[in-house]
Amino acid sequence: MSPNNLSAAPLLSTINDPAAMRRLQRPQLQALADELRQFLLHSVAGTGGHLSSNLGTVELTVALHYVFNTPNDRIVWDVGHQTYPHKILTGRRDRMQSLRQFGGLSGFPRREESEYDTFGTAHSSTSISAALGMALASRIKGEDRYSVAVIGDGAMTAGMAFEAMNNAGVEDCRLLVILNDNDMSISPPVGALNRYLAQLMSGQFYAAAKNVGKSVLKGAPPLFELAKRLEEHAKGMVVPATLFEKFGFNYIGPIDGHDLDSLIPTLENIKHLKGPQFLHVVTKKGQGYKLAEADPVAYHGPGKFDPAVGLVKPATPGKTTFTQVFGQWLCDTAAADERLVGITPAMREGSGMVEFEKRFPARYFDVGIAEQHAVTFAGGLATEGLKPVVAIYSTFLQRAYDQLIHDVALQNLPVVFALDRAGLVGADGATHAGAYDIPFLRCVPNMSIACPADENECRQLLSTAFAQNHPVAVRYPRGSGAGVPVSPSLEGLPFGKGEIRKQGSEIAILAFGTLLHPALAAAEALGLTVVNMRWAKPLDVDLLLQIAATHSALVTVEEGATMGGAGSAVMEALHAAGVTLPVLQLGLADEFIEHGDPAHLLRLQGLDAAGIQASIRQRFGPLLTHLVGIV
Repeated sequence: MSPNNLSAAPLLSTINDPAAMRRLQRPQLQALADELRQFLLHSVAGTGGHLSSNLGTVELTVALHYVFNTPNDRIVWDVGHQTYPHKILTGRRDRMQSLRQFGGLSGFPRREESEYDTFGTAHSSTSISAALGMALASRIKGEDRYSVAVIGDGAMTAGMAFEAMNNAGVEDCRLLVILNDNDMSISPPVGALNRYLAQLMSGQFYAAAKNVGKSVLKGAPPLFELAKRLEEHAKGMVVPATLFEKFGFNYIGPIDGHDLDSLIPTLENIKHLKGPQFLHVVTKKGQGYKLAEADPVAYHGPGKFDPAVGLVKPATPGKTTFTQVFGQWLCDTAAADERLVGITPAMREGSGMVEFEKRFPARYFDVGIAEQHAVTFAGGLATEGLKPVVAIYSTFLQRAYDQLIHDVALQNLPVVFALDRAGLVGADGATHAGAYDIPFLRCVPNMSIACPADENECRQLLSTAFAQNHPVAVRYPRGSGAGVPVSPSLEGLPFGKGEIRKQGSEIAILAFGTLLHPALAAAEALGLTVVNMRWAKPLDVDLLLQIAATHSALVTVEEGATMGGAGSAVMEALHAAGVTLPVLQLGLADEFIEHGDPAHLLRLQGLDAAGIQASIRQRFGPLLTHLVGIV
């Protein structure tokens, strides 16, 4: 089904908001779900985006919007990449062709986009906290509404989810937490009997009988304790352990998350129960598309593809990516040094650690979506003489900032942070952009920050970082770089030292990271000097002062926030040395940068060659006028 052709979707074509869906008859809902799944498949195939997770939430999305009075009732999706069915049913069907493109729909819930997107979610495990806040706000304001948090089993591994449940369990509020278990990590449902028991346990009769029985038997403590144990053992036969009830939730499930005849009656029953409720649904990633069911990882976030054919490997391999460079370096260094230990917070594929896990399973640790734990865990390993390497996206290291300061830097432990996705990330947008790592790391004592300009330098600086006896971060962008050949050597570069890449006059461009290459192109046109600084901390002050003494102005270029960034470090160093010199700072503006093609976003920020050249002309025009050929 083409997203532009709804003739094959007679029901979906009539649904412009959930209210229209709620006017359908119950028997029509499965047909609607089938149409929605096909529309979703062809839509994502045309734009790229998250697929497996969204195919798995079709029926759950239909059931939630059918049973609950959205947007008055609040739904918070966690992590948020499984909300495409939600977007389609809430008035954004005809804009799905703009998904994750500049000026188009976000790939995650976004409050500015729709009143049905009640909370912006793109980092995991925040939904229960947010939904609890909404539920208690409605109680305080005397408003009649339900708050629902839909959280995946992976996101439930984060401590924040349990912190929120610990808080929610003692509150009298209309809160429903739905555990979307799509990895079969807890026992799957067992057919009709399970459906019956789940509906029974969510019904008024069961709840009333349980409460009456407890109140009656409390007068006879031995009998009450026996009844309580029998209840827990009986439930344990068909559901997981009563962990969630210990938090104060009424646990219901597990039920089949693709069975509307199970989902809808259960949700309708839950609406009438008091206190926090916990519904466990089991879904299948890639549901309804055999190729995605067979390989949900490959179809987690595919680019454009033909649904009839599936993903096809390119005939010729593309340029080596920074992630691949890191993965190869990790394996090579582990083979050379038995102290190396690799850690990832649930990003094995994204961080390039698949081969490392295969070759060094005893030294590979996926700690789940638990960035705080990952960093402190690395600190513990380092105290015992091991050399931990934490492979983590720049944006996710933000979640472990206290641990980085208190548990690693304060104790000056030799942990290497391999910061993937530094700078702009494109289609995932502001929530995933690695814009802030230089400012938030630069102010931490004992921390160092390396900014490789290309793939080979990335490998070299990782080796340099690994050789240090203090914490070092190596930041590198998503995707490929300039295409520089990568040497198999594990030899590093001088610690804290930069290099002059091009000798010019009057003005020097100090480049931090991969923006060295557009800086070189801009300098070629203007006859300027270019310095590859390599390190944001420690800054190569000797080289900086040498350049400052022989030039009339400086330009700093970085793919990161200018406020507190590498350019600020340059200005601080000049001030400390008593050097007064005009400095133009180029980098990411003080704003959240939207999703879109990375090259286009860099152009908009003036960080391509033409933009760098234009900014220099505008600021330092008089200095350029006497240079040969410069007007």
